Amino acid sequence: MARRHVVVVGGGIVGAAVARALTLTPEHPDVTVLEKESGPGRHQTGRNSGVVHAGLYYVPGSDKARLARAGITRLKAYCADHGIRYDEVGKVLVALDEADETRLRAIRERAEANGVPGLRWLGPEGLREVEPHAVGRAALHSPTTAIVDYTDVAAAMLTDATAAKASVHTGFEVVGFDETDAGRTRVRAADGRAVDADLVVIAGGLQADRLATLAGDSVHPRIVPFRGEFHELDESARHLVRGLIYPVPDPRYPFLGVHLTKRVDGRVLLGPNAVLATAREGYRLRDVETAELRELLRSSGFRSFARQNVATGLREVWGSVNRRAFIAAARRYVPQVTGEHVVRGPAGVRAQAMDADGSLVDDFRWSRVGSVLSVRNAPSPAATASLAIADLVVDRLGLTVTV
Repeated sequence: MARRHVVVVGGGIVGAAVARALTLTPEHPDVTVLEKESGPGRHQTGRNSGVVHAGLYYVPGSDKARLARAGITRLKAYCADHGIRYDEVGKVLVALDEADETRLRAIRERAEANGVPGLRWLGPEGLREVEPHAVGRAALHSPTTAIVDYTDVAAAMLTDATAAKASVHTGFEVVGFDETDAGRTRVRAADGRAVDADLVVIAGGLQADRLATLAGDSVHPRIVPFRGEFHELDESARHLVRGLIYPVPDPRYPFLGVHLTKRVDGRVLLGPNAVLATAREGYRLRDVETAELRELLRSSGFRSFARQNVATGLREVWGSVNRRAFIAAARRYVPQVTGEHVVRGPAGVRAQAMDADGSLVDDFRWSRVGSVLSVRNAPSPAATASLAIADLVVDRLGLTVTV
């Protein structure tokens, strides 16, 4: 009996992890990864800050909490096995005032419920012992929060998959899914190529809703792209940050705000902010998809979201166009940072899923139409949780990972 053929659409870290997991099932199906770019991991995987999230914020019992904790344990072991640098630099959530401190205590309760190890509550002196140049009224220290280069991780996963006879096709922009006379799913590319599959997994990130819709799924949740712009410290100021210095998130707002993040290459990022991107892959201001933007602005759900978040949106836009405002946000936590230390950094685009009523989808979401399983929302901590997510996806396909 011929082995089944499973096609994974998307070569980011989630798609790479799924492809690897499929090769570890007893059935050992034929696996093909389809990636529209010339190489894998070109978007969210390769344009994030590289933080391995320990599970501090997430609602206990949620997929985010469960998959983050399972994922971080497996990711650490995977990096050790594959010689990938993994640094537990630690993270401090810093409260600047009484309101921050109240929210921080609630976060500590969540983190403890999620089983985050080694948590410490710090006063101003304790904060300075961990981060000598940071200031704050109080802080929560997570010493096991780590950093890694996710492009290295994704590349290793695809290497594992191809070593187990999976194939990777790049430059394959999916434009359609058709049912064949044999009852299989034909995945068509813009250049005329086609691949027939028994099962399909869509892990398309920024294109997740478009791909799912092509497969006959609902248009919602739709992806709303938010560009995150970073600055970074020049080499002379990198010593000001030892690990990760974060603000206390405010639940009234959908985005975290400017923070300071050390990377495995030694660079220190400031940011990101979060402004509406004018294209799905709009890393520059001049990147505009007119039709997409027009459709989004016509959406009653998005207009409702925009009305509810006017103040946040204006603040984020101001930080985008005003360098001083961006730096001032970072200086609240590390006052020694000055404009002369800061240079323009990279930008990424976050795939934020939004329901029809304008509410943001906070947790992971999957859907299925026939033989096509779609990862409709894979928010942070998706990279951290990628190995655990992959096992869940494989299970939803009716297969079992044994290794």
